[in-house]
Amino acid sequence: MAYYVYILANATNVTIYTGMTNDLVRRAYEHKNHLDPHSFAAKYHVTKLVYFEQADTPRAAIEREKQIKSWPRAKKNKLGETQDPTWQDLYSTLF
Repeated sequence: MAYYVYILANATNVTIYTGMTNDLVRRAYEHKNHLDPHSFAAKYHVTKLVYFEQADTPRAAIEREKQIKSWPRAKKNKLGETQDPTWQDLYSTLF
């Protein structure tokens, strides 16, 4: 089974969210459709998938998520721009 670390952004790329999941398509869908209306993503309209990477184990994904969350914003932006330099939504690339 694969695990994923991902970064979402709002429409203006001001607010970002970093998370991890074992089902990236499902999780991105949940964020996009505000299935948890009380979540951070729903509150701040953070729905655009701008970065993701795969990990082999849940532990590796959790550790990587924590690492990315601890970084300053500029470093997170650079990471995201390695995969999505124009900050377009990568969700459609998952299919």
